[in-house]
Amino acid sequence: MVTIRADEISNIIRERIEQYNREVKIVNTGTVLQVGDGIARIHGLDEVMAGELVEFEEGTIGIALNLESNNVGIVLMGDGLMIQEGSSVKATGRIAQIPVSVLVKAKETDIVTSLRSDPSSMGHVESRVNQQGPPCKAKYSWVTDSEVVP
Repeated sequence: MVTIRADEISNIIRERIEQYNREVKIVNTGTVLQVGDGIARIHGLDEVMAGELVEFEEGTIGIALNLESNNVGIVLMGDGLMIQEGSSVKATGRIAQIPVSVLVKAKETDIVTSLRSDPSSMGHVESRVNQQGPPCKAKYSWVTDSEVVP
């Protein structure tokens, strides 16, 4: 017969309490209501921002665009064939960004005019995701006259 000693039990409990990690991670999640034609309707995601990247459980990335009171409209950035109703979605906290690789030395109207006549004059533009964290406010200094923006 095995005897149970109180000091052994209390030592085990103390070790478990000392090893306990109280770190809490809050994740903004939602559930797919419907998906089709490159759009997904999501219930939940209460704290999602317009333009924020979201990730579906099977790996597809989307952008939150239509923020309604009871659901969120997400534009899928992939085929989304594996996304099903009831699957989960999580907000990433990152805003989608497209950097501009053009030096601008004119007004906005001059830029639009030149791009209409020769779209290839813009050069190569590569999209990326903001890895630094929360979104930052953009400066639109290129609207002013005769100012070069690097």
